[in-house]
Amino acid sequence: MRIVFIGTGEIGVPALRALLKSEHHVVAVVTQPDKPAGRAQLIEPTPMKKTVTTANVPVLQPPRIKDPQAIEEIRALTPDVIVVMAYGQILPRDVLEIPKIASLNLHASLLPRWRGAAPIQAAIAVGDRETGITVMYMDEGLDTGDILLQRTIDILPDDTGGSLQDRLAQIAPEALLESLRMLEKNSAPRIPQDNAQATWAPKLKREHGRIDWSEMAEAIERKIRAFNPWPGAFMEISGRNLKIFSASVVDLSGEPGEILKSENELVIAAGKGALLLGEVQLEGKRKMSAAEFLRGHHGRSS
Repeated sequence: MRIVFIGTGEIGVPALRALLKSEHHVVAVVTQPDKPAGRAQLIEPTPMKKTVTTANVPVLQPPRIKDPQAIEEIRALTPDVIVVMAYGQILPRDVLEIPKIASLNLHASLLPRWRGAAPIQAAIAVGDRETGITVMYMDEGLDTGDILLQRTIDILPDDTGGSLQDRLAQIAPEALLESLRMLEKNSAPRIPQDNAQATWAPKLKREHGRIDWSEMAEAIERKIRAFNPWPGAFMEISGRNLKIFSASVVDLSGEPGEILKSENELVIAAGKGALLLGEVQLEGKRKMSAAEFLRGHHGRSS
């Protein structure tokens, strides 16, 4: 089948690579425009664009996919199927109706749970035991289309947002290729989502990572893992942000935000319980252990 792959984020790379190696013909990749990245703010191509650099696949990078010129360029490719994963823009009806067979989205949750932009972080933060990849038929709603198939994995006790994304990325290729096989055989189901069971995972901003020490220690520890690497969980100490990459729950108590130990260990009281901090990074400094941080810094949290 002729496939147009639309995506931007790293999570979609394994699925795109699997398509490139399959019997299907990837007629183009649509991705976001190149953007500045890193401390030097050098212009970087998206992971999708990098993936097809040597594959002789046309790359389209419209600033807005709903612009008429972008729609016409995609229509001219006459795809059988459009596949979308982590693109970052909402596709208009004019694009969704282009393919002969279907427009499919690979979403990193077990829909209808965690519709929206940050399903991986949301699942860890609330303590879900499992998540997965949903392949759905796209409609004009946000992650509301009928389900074609789902693949499930356990969320591990030490999973971070980054590690869980990597594991979900690895199960996406099989889910996508099986979906395409079923479409070819006209055996693909359409299972409506139960909207009453839907939960929402909105786009994250840096400020969402600010730790509220009045929460239970277990909830804060999950948030630290969920927001690693983005947007990063942080606290303020002596007027500067301290990013926290790992922590463990300890059976101590005090006023929320109170530093209970600050010699060889950095322990901070939560609303219930406390957290022993692991890896941290002070604004403008490198990542280090909490013990190493303490040797060069003393202050109060907030």
